[in-house]
Amino acid sequence: MAKEVTNKVVNYSQWYNDLVVKAGLAESSAVRGCMVIKPYGYAIWEKIQATLDKMFKDTGHVNAYFPLFIPKSFLSKEAEHVEGFAKECAVVTHHRLMNDPDGKGVVVDPEAKLEEELIVRPTSETIIWHTYKGWIQSYRDLPVLVNQWANVVRWEMRTRLFLRTTEFLWQEGHTAHATREEAVEETEKMISVYATFAEKYLAVPVLIGKKTASERFAGAEDTYCIEAIMQDGKALQAGTSHFLGQNFAKAFDVQYLSKEGKKEFVWATSWGVSTRLMGALIMAHSDDNGLVLPPSLAPVQVVIVPIYKGAEELEKISERVHAIKKELEARGISVKYDDSDNVRSGFKFAEYELKGVPVRLAIGPRDLQNETIEVARRDTLEKQSYRQDGIAEAVEKLLADIQANIFKKAYDFRAENTFEVDTYEEFKARIEKGGFIMAHWDGTAETEEKIKEETKATIRCIPLDGKTEEGKCMVTGKPSAQRVVFARSY
Repeated sequence: MAKEVTNKVVNYSQWYNDLVVKAGLAESSAVRGCMVIKPYGYAIWEKIQATLDKMFKDTGHVNAYFPLFIPKSFLSKEAEHVEGFAKECAVVTHHRLMNDPDGKGVVVDPEAKLEEELIVRPTSETIIWHTYKGWIQSYRDLPVLVNQWANVVRWEMRTRLFLRTTEFLWQEGHTAHATREEAVEETEKMISVYATFAEKYLAVPVLIGKKTASERFAGAEDTYCIEAIMQDGKALQAGTSHFLGQNFAKAFDVQYLSKEGKKEFVWATSWGVSTRLMGALIMAHSDDNGLVLPPSLAPVQVVIVPIYKGAEELEKISERVHAIKKELEARGISVKYDDSDNVRSGFKFAEYELKGVPVRLAIGPRDLQNETIEVARRDTLEKQSYRQDGIAEAVEKLLADIQANIFKKAYDFRAENTFEVDTYEEFKARIEKGGFIMAHWDGTAETEEKIKEETKATIRCIPLDGKTEEGKCMVTGKPSAQRVVFARSY
């Protein structure tokens, strides 16, 4: 049978690690804090990437690529930005190795010290805005709507596959605009794109909101975010979009000549999601049998397993299966026919359950005779016999139903684990059980820090669609106009 997965109620952390490794998504590498994304995991990332890439292009963005290395002096041009990333930066100081004169392998060649040290990209605002200075001269050059798919390095001390690694994959959009209003509109548009992707494709319901001043991206005037809740009651930040104002334009002297002939500084945004979305996908939906993948992102949407004895039976079954497979593929459904003979069908069932394949079809000699086929859905583990005639249409409808059901289950879970509290005592008791907590806050960094220190909970966001509701801060009793979202997080 497939490898056993730890029960998530017994040890959620180990359950998550088991799924990542045993379902063949990723593994730790020889480099501390870095991961190897295995083919099955990368196939899911490719679907995430392809879907988002189309959404970006549909909103007028184009792809480009910028260097992995950033001159150290670039980071120091925007003080808040460098302060935000200083502790996470990997620095290149030399460009050559040499054989150790003492015969102990290789050492850094002291003659090869770089004139200026280079930072391995933790994010690309500085190198991109240095580049934009050469691209932008006039209002006719605006807007610049660029995205890049890349890897970044942030030197993490405590790492976890997909959720927090030293090197990870992501996309980062960097746009330049003539006016503040255009830049704010872009920032809000892209967080909306992320929210649509999360709910429609990941099947993960998200809250859209703004970060508090202390939680903003380093160098931003405003950070918008989408926040999701995982099955252990912790929050996961699934994407961010930043209104950067004119901070980077001023730091890198990026100005344009307006229609009126005046020199103006450009307005900026940046926005990104990463392989952390893989963590959200796993933790929001999966169970003790393995992954539960939404059909829209599953590398294999349907697997067909023959039940047979001997080559003659397999040949007859295969003839029928190939016809069914062709029908399904004509509808744009990805299908795998597993007629391998090295393991029993029961092992295959468990393996595809572990890998989260949304629909499994099984067909044997009796099914051929009766013109039926067994259909198992991964989300509910229900099995049912269908007529072979019309099976492609039935499976197509079933995949849509599975996608909707996975989202509804996650949505209902969030609703059941969202609470309003009015007192700090109630908050401290409730936070131990997890979930989103809606509470009043007086708007000060001091109160926010006190709550974080005493409860390990942070303000995940100030909801954009939050209702105006006069109240009192649960800690200080000072006036508050709106509840904010608190949770412990990844």
